Amino acid sequence: MPEPNCPSRLRIVLAGGTGHLGRLLADHFHRRGDKVTVLSRRVQPAPWLVLTWDGRNLGDWAHALDAADVVINLAGRSVNCRYNAKNRREIMQSRVESTRVLGQAIAATAHPPALWMNSSTATIYRHSLDRDMDEATGELGGSEKNAPWRWRFSIDVATSWESAFCEAKLSGTRRIALRSAMVMSPDRGGTFDTLCKLVHAGLGGRAGSGRQFVSWVHEIDFVHAIDFLIAHRELDGSINVCSPHPQPNRHFMAALRRASGVRLGLPASPWMLEFGALFLRTETELILKSRRVVPQRLLDAGFKFRYPDWPEAAQDLIACSRAANR
Repeated sequence: MPEPNCPSRLRIVLAGGTGHLGRLLADHFHRRGDKVTVLSRRVQPAPWLVLTWDGRNLGDWAHALDAADVVINLAGRSVNCRYNAKNRREIMQSRVESTRVLGQAIAATAHPPALWMNSSTATIYRHSLDRDMDEATGELGGSEKNAPWRWRFSIDVATSWESAFCEAKLSGTRRIALRSAMVMSPDRGGTFDTLCKLVHAGLGGRAGSGRQFVSWVHEIDFVHAIDFLIAHRELDGSINVCSPHPQPNRHFMAALRRASGVRLGLPASPWMLEFGALFLRTETELILKSRRVVPQRLLDAGFKFRYPDWPEAAQDLIACSRAANR
């Protein structure tokens, strides 16, 4: 259900809107009656307008920004890959260049959009076991002694992404950096689907020590948070979009096993995870770095989570997944 104060029939531009989160938001806004335009490298059939862009250069797509109510940039190569030189370059460039060219387009628009929301990531904070990371007191990562280079790379991406977002000289556009955690959805191929497959294969035990925290958000709360941020014009700057209750990995996986009806899950040592990540063409940074992030600004503004706790969220997602596969 949309936030009551959110105006209807908005003009919304979604850059990178053909990925999982883009489709989720485009469908939500379209069903609500908003006019949706998606910017994509590939034109695909959709019930909304899809314009071609390369995420790097100005083009005819920039006209869609004129008098738009909201621009949301979700563009960026998936980080679910090996961090070789080519992939690192594409991960960084796809985020920084798309953000930079959107800033240039908005600055050149006669009637700039009222709000520009740009993806960021909860990974921007340091590896934290000791305390929560909120927007006011959270410590950005990258300076920890002996931090693995993969962790430093992910933080470099996050900080470069936000720097590109802030560098545009805009006077009439509100800006929000969405420091989002993993968005949990029952859709096939997503993070939740991958975790469920591990659980059903008997591999849903703790990862490493199991002490590292997992920050997450149910897809329903993610969408409602976007509506909330559109409606609350006093909010700008960096916003953590995540559940208020991050979970240690061992508790997170135990709750998922219970929701799935699976009693046992084999734990995975760091060396096992490294081997598995190599086989799956991904990185252990996505599993072993502790993301203990909380959405303090959303809570202070009065946002109410429908699924603040992981056990209930996992049960709902499992139920939705099973219903969809019947």
